[in-house]
Amino acid sequence: MPLKIRLSRGGAKKRPFYRVVVADSRMPRDGRFIERLGVFDPLKAKDAADRLVLDQEKAKAWIAKGAQPTDRVARLLDGLGVLKREPQSNPKQGLPKKKAQERAAAAAAAAEKAAAAS
Repeated sequence: MPLKIRLSRGGAKKRPFYRVVVADSRMPRDGRFIERLGVFDPLKAKDAADRLVLDQEKAKAWIAKGAQPTDRVARLLDGLGVLKREPQSNPKQGLPKKKAQERAAAAAAAAEKAAAAS
């Protein structure tokens, strides 16, 4: 049974509130889960103490049993120091796309012509 440590959404529309749960990966996001580990409230300030309330011992135990945290939960656990997460970097994702590069080249050429004409 492939286990995941993931977020289960609650709260009203536009007011998300998440539970950190251990669930079978085949179950729906807000469906049946095995154990609740804590809660995460993304609307609170990042430095608020009760933004993430998590039973760290249970999380470590589930990871030792083979449960895989999702990307977001891994980031939260890394912030608590429970799990070491490799930083992810995609430098090409932040680069401008083809059209924007063409526009920038055209603007640079126009600026160069204007500077040469002056």
